[in-house]
Amino acid sequence: MAEFDPEKFEDKYEHYFTELQQAYKQAFDVMTERYGSDEIHAVDQLILAESEPFYEGEGFRIELPEDAHDRLDGVDVTVADIDSLLSDYTDEIDRQLRGVFDLDTDTEPKV
Repeated sequence: MAEFDPEKFEDKYEHYFTELQQAYKQAFDVMTERYGSDEIHAVDQLILAESEPFYEGEGFRIELPEDAHDRLDGVDVTVADIDSLLSDYTDEIDRQLRGVFDLDTDTEPKV
């Protein structure tokens, strides 16, 4: 594990690509257990593939594409379900990023 440097995180894909992949994969695994795999795969491929994590002092904010809801057009899920799923998923990514970078020990998924 690389030691976390907030300044280096500005060039995250150059300095922390492996750690980002690990955190996103771990979040995906947790979310697959929590939700149906079809919904999680759709969100992962259609929305989160173009998300952007930003470090904000004590954790990470996951910026989603502006047209996130539109990207799931044709996927059998309601807007309320999408919002709930995205909120849970981005919280889990934040939790996993904090764990990967040893910023806290709360990497257990919330139930």
